[in-house]
Amino acid sequence: MNVSESIVAMLESVGVDAVFTGSGQGSGEILFAFAESKQINTIMVRHEQAASFMACGYAMFNRGKLGVCNAQGGPGSYNFFSGLGVALSASLPVLSIASYSPKKWRGFGDLGEVTGMGRTPNSQVMFGATTKKTFLIEHPDQVCDIVEEAINLAFEGRPGPVHIDLPYDVAAMPATRHREIKLDINPCLPLPKSVDLFATVLADAMSSNKKILALLGYGCVRSHAEAELLEFVEKFQIPFITSMDAKGVIREDHPLSLGMPGTCGDASAKQAFKEAEVVLAIGNSFPKWQMWKFEPGLFDEKTLLHINIQREEIGKVYHADYGMVSDVKPAVQALTKALSEKNPKIEAKQPVKAKTYQSKVEYAGDKIHPGALCQEISKYLPERSIVLGDAGANMIWLATFMEFTKGQNFKNPGSFGPMASHVNAAIGVQLANPDRRVIVGCGDGDYEMSGFEILTAIQNKIPIIWIILNNSEFGIIKLFNLAAHGKEVFNHIICPDFAKYAEACGANGFRVEKLGNFAAAFQAALASDKPSIIDVIIDPDPVMPFKFWPQE
Repeated sequence: MNVSESIVAMLESVGVDAVFTGSGQGSGEILFAFAESKQINTIMVRHEQAASFMACGYAMFNRGKLGVCNAQGGPGSYNFFSGLGVALSASLPVLSIASYSPKKWRGFGDLGEVTGMGRTPNSQVMFGATTKKTFLIEHPDQVCDIVEEAINLAFEGRPGPVHIDLPYDVAAMPATRHREIKLDINPCLPLPKSVDLFATVLADAMSSNKKILALLGYGCVRSHAEAELLEFVEKFQIPFITSMDAKGVIREDHPLSLGMPGTCGDASAKQAFKEAEVVLAIGNSFPKWQMWKFEPGLFDEKTLLHINIQREEIGKVYHADYGMVSDVKPAVQALTKALSEKNPKIEAKQPVKAKTYQSKVEYAGDKIHPGALCQEISKYLPERSIVLGDAGANMIWLATFMEFTKGQNFKNPGSFGPMASHVNAAIGVQLANPDRRVIVGCGDGDYEMSGFEILTAIQNKIPIIWIILNNSEFGIIKLFNLAAHGKEVFNHIICPDFAKYAEACGANGFRVEKLGNFAAAFQAALASDKPSIIDVIIDPDPVMPFKFWPQE
């Protein structure tokens, strides 16, 4: 067994069954090791950036899954930075591995050298700034210790990415100290005194008939706390609103659901937030657009209780009157128990709802209104499916006009927010969730950045559905230009016939120019075991229903 084979065996031992990789001479030894694995499905991508996005997708909805991407060191691995930025900001456990120059050639200008010597880039510094920690294996004796530490760190506390540089001479050396590695991850549990304090504050608020509102964030999804949250809000009759990334964590047609807050949110969520006297934020980091562009004073005259897995997130944006550092699931379990023991006054709630996705889209144009399209997607969305909205206006239309009611989830590219991330992440999401359908809603600009990975999906028989909201422009940037300058520049692009492109690649291709034709195309794509593109020609002019604070 050589070092590369040892690394692959360790990845297998922690349950990795998919790796996303580029090719390269320096990576050759570990690629041969991956090829021999009976457990790991090695996905060879067209561009390494896609590999990093796919690794993020692999970890996105599966708490115990480690996303892994591999590449030739230097230019190959440097294409990982956008994906690692997503993993860092979105709390995704990802391991990136890259080849590295042998000691004997360092500073000479070896092909792809990134040692920082002899006017070469410094890989350790660059990855160190984009991950929780970066490692360099210099001797076979270090391999198991480093891989064990790296993987544990990826999962520890608030999850995130780690990086290993592997010199390609070391990769081929005998594994002198191979052993089983252990995952020894301490759960992030709440302090009993924090739980009791939260329960006391909430019980007092209930006894005083104060209006309590729960704000649920993506941490609830990452923690798989769906059942615990449902029990909590129902038991204590607490209305709730969800961030964009938490849509569907509790079904949106639930009687206590008031929708999504923020500039593209629902009127009922905004009204409930205004009226709330106590806000319980769970697994939430107060994203910019969900907090009406970081509107100051949002929590003035309110009591804010904040639960987050990372201490630094509590009070980062808004001062929290009470903070609890904990993973969401054990925090909600403990809080439910402690609050029940205080026997609080509970009144059945029937909150008034005004959700955008329930409204009728008024449109008389000859193309397709993007809001109406998203309502149509909702209508035919399979149970437990996952919808990925890529960066841009498409993400906002999807989140605003889609309803998630049947164990479905929605995810945007997070606060780092690179375009094309979810066009590619979908492949990782689908491999990690073979029993769920994965649908991408993206703009034409998103797709043109990296849509050639459809060939990766075809080659590996991964039935992703890409719905392209095609308006031949960078729609949201155009709107920002117009709002700031009264004019717009450089936002119009030309697009191919994406349906014909899909067919040329060997996938299903559908072009939809009338809303009435979308359902048949979507149902045909869902019935197929091949990847599909549905190219929907939308009107570029409808303006998203932004609701700024405090104006209506």
